[in-house]
Amino acid sequence: MAKTQQGQRKRMSARKAAQARARRRERNRILRWVVVGVVVAAVVAAFVVARGGSTSKSATKSQTDVASAVVTGPPGPEGIPLQQGGLLAPASPAATGDPVDGIQCQTNEQVVYHIHTHLAVFVNGVLRPIPPGIGIVQPVATQTANGPLYGASTCYYWLHVHAQDGVIHVESPSVTNYTLGQFFAIWNQPLSSNAVGSASGPTTVFVDGRRYSGDPASITLASHRDIQIDVGTPVVPPQKVNWSGTSL
Repeated sequence: MAKTQQGQRKRMSARKAAQARARRRERNRILRWVVVGVVVAAVVAAFVVARGGSTSKSATKSQTDVASAVVTGPPGPEGIPLQQGGLLAPASPAATGDPVDGIQCQTNEQVVYHIHTHLAVFVNGVLRPIPPGIGIVQPVATQTANGPLYGASTCYYWLHVHAQDGVIHVESPSVTNYTLGQFFAIWNQPLSSNAVGSASGPTTVFVDGRRYSGDPASITLASHRDIQIDVGTPVVPPQKVNWSGTSL
């Protein structure tokens, strides 16, 4: 009997020892996960703070830069306000009919792909109009009640300007993404982050009212897109065109 009780006590003692070891292992495992969780939480918190700061800054910036002002002025022959002031550069140095950057000059305007983009350039806060006749070889003016509208006596490049309203006509035989750089190439004027036509200096670019930090020559000429380039200071808040009252 004594031996039986002694054996039972040993087995019970061994069982308690095993249970104690199991509890210690479980506590250690939980402790490790707690430590890992704290570390992960700290990393995530740091990331969120960093991202939150940049996101907040980006959101504030985009809200500030979205155009709220509408382009105003006397309406031109296309229904878009005319740009007034000294021209950014004359239209006369424009290409004379030879292909430019893959863009041809043809007798008739092409209408398979026909869209319009608005361009405004400010130099030290002063609007410098885009001249009519860019991309129109030997332009001829037709007088309208709202000013002259220019047509070609020789040919039209697929990118051209009919009036002094900053509207770039994209009239192409196929759907193609053309760029602002190609338009300036037809105009035979420089376009970079520090030179726009005859103006030079640091530039601030807005596309559809939002800041654009890339190469301005890479901006796509999209339908009813508003492009504004400020050379120097002050920077004019971005403006947008009201296309609804036009047939463009």
